[in-house]
Amino acid sequence: MRNIKKKNENSLINHFIRILKKESLKKKINKKRLSLVLTGGSSPKNLYRKLSECKIDWSNIDLFWGDERFVSRRSKNSNFRLAHDLFLKKNKIPKKNIFPIQTDKININNSALRYKKNIKKYFQNKKINFDIFLLGMGNDGHVVSIFPNSEELKQKFISKSVYRKDFKRITLGLNIINNSKKIFLWLSNKEKTRIYKKYAYQGKGIPVNNLNKKKLYCFSIN
Repeated sequence: MRNIKKKNENSLINHFIRILKKESLKKKINKKRLSLVLTGGSSPKNLYRKLSECKIDWSNIDLFWGDERFVSRRSKNSNFRLAHDLFLKKNKIPKKNIFPIQTDKININNSALRYKKNIKKYFQNKKINFDIFLLGMGNDGHVVSIFPNSEELKQKFISKSVYRKDFKRITLGLNIINNSKKIFLWLSNKEKTRIYKKYAYQGKGIPVNNLNKKKLYCFSIN
């Protein structure tokens, strides 16, 4: 695990953007594409706002989502809408580079199946290994829509539906996260960092403790 510690969120964001630009340029030189999985929730809001202002060549960057609430894309609770409103529409990223989880005019199980098919097609039915998987962490230690002591924590899958009291959801699997080349855990304030440290000794029932440490980059505030 690599710890990337900064004094404030802005420094953390700038460091992330430098990495993204560097990784994208390396891919472009080799005539390859970079796959970036986005996170939802409140943690990445300032990061996404900054991405809307930066000069980044998005032409060879493909965007996916680690999970989605099964709500309309127009809903304030949509992870897609969060990214779309804060930076996607402002950067005029080509639609062919954006792979959202479909939630409109489809049932939840078909949506999960379709996302699975889209991901397999993208990787040409070979090993699924995203270049960068950006993760937030809930205050209960959950990542994407994999919650503490849930059945999803022990299962291997590409994408599946999850039923919670607050929202129905679709999530990628922990195995897919851990197959990624780089996993970026985004702890954007001191409270998130404190919570992460608290959970570090509480075992495998906490999803964030099941991340592949060899590939994990922990972005946190000192």
